[in-house]
Amino acid sequence: MAMKKFALLALACQSASAFAFTPRSNVASGVAKQQFGVPAVSNTFNSARTSQSTALALSSTGGDAVAEESAGSGLAETLKVGSYFALWYLFNIGYNIYNKQALNALDFPWTIATIQMATGILYFVPLWLLGLRKAPKLSGDDLKTLFPIALCHTGVHVGAVIALGAGAVSFAHIVKASEPVVTCATNALLMGETLPAKVYATLLPIIGGVAIASMKELSFTVLALASAMLSNVSSSLRGVLSKKTMSGKQIGENLDAQNLYAVLTAMSTLILIPMMLAIEGTGFVGAAKAVVEAGQFTSKSLSTLLLLGGATYYLYNEVAFLALGKVNPVTHAVGNTIKRVVIIVASVVAFKTPMSTGSIIGSTIAILGTLLYSLAMNSIKK
Repeated sequence: MAMKKFALLALACQSASAFAFTPRSNVASGVAKQQFGVPAVSNTFNSARTSQSTALALSSTGGDAVAEESAGSGLAETLKVGSYFALWYLFNIGYNIYNKQALNALDFPWTIATIQMATGILYFVPLWLLGLRKAPKLSGDDLKTLFPIALCHTGVHVGAVIALGAGAVSFAHIVKASEPVVTCATNALLMGETLPAKVYATLLPIIGGVAIASMKELSFTVLALASAMLSNVSSSLRGVLSKKTMSGKQIGENLDAQNLYAVLTAMSTLILIPMMLAIEGTGFVGAAKAVVEAGQFTSKSLSTLLLLGGATYYLYNEVAFLALGKVNPVTHAVGNTIKRVVIIVASVVAFKTPMSTGSIIGSTIAILGTLLYSLAMNSIKK
């Protein structure tokens, strides 16, 4: 069964790569010449493109519409976008299921989060080495700029993993739906951003829905709530930092959305390793041996489970960047809302997690609130 899952994942990865890594033609004209021994900056992605890709990769609200780029492409473009969304949903569902199965078997969220983050390195480094994707070139100053963002990226992931281990997958995603509330508060405190009343009004159903769901959640734990909120806060701070430090500025060479995510993955792995050792030590190795000896898993099936968790985690994020970069904010808002519903339903079915009527009502209100928030934000940007 595990090998069948792996084969299906490999087939999906091949399909994703066929779309994601189609060779792009280089810009032949206007290439900057080297001056004073400084390497020329690639013109493949200019400052505007870099800013757009960065905003897309680091924000939870998605990028601007790119209809002018895809106009006239017809059925082929529609099929490509549809494939991106299908893979985004598929990998996301797979990640949540594999991740929860691993956490149920081994109560080492920091170690599992580190393994998942590090697995991405096995994906993008070969692409760079084989020339299938241009490798980014970053200076020491570039890495310093990215470090605080990588730190927040680490918090987003490890907070979500701890939340998924401490409670039901459905509950973690209900709390994650409250991220717009945290984003508004963070932007107001750190950026001095004031939004129209209609945007703040959409936060009320989010707050109310999460509160109702939390009170009625059968698998509620304080740790799950706190960890999911840590993920929300980290995500909001990541967006703010990206605006303050990277907006309108080109960093390094070949740093498109996919490579930006790859670099953040590598940096987050380096951040997580010492934190994992400090908090959980090397106990994971002994616990894994005990699970295998107890007959719950074989060494091969347990390794495959951990690998699938890491692979689907990295791929769903990367495919999401590709999907969201092809649609307008309204389509993104609807797609993201449907995705959260699909994950909650899939996790309830997969793990037979009971949900009370109050929890269902609360989650519905909260998720609809996030949709209204996204639509309201889009309307004030026009």
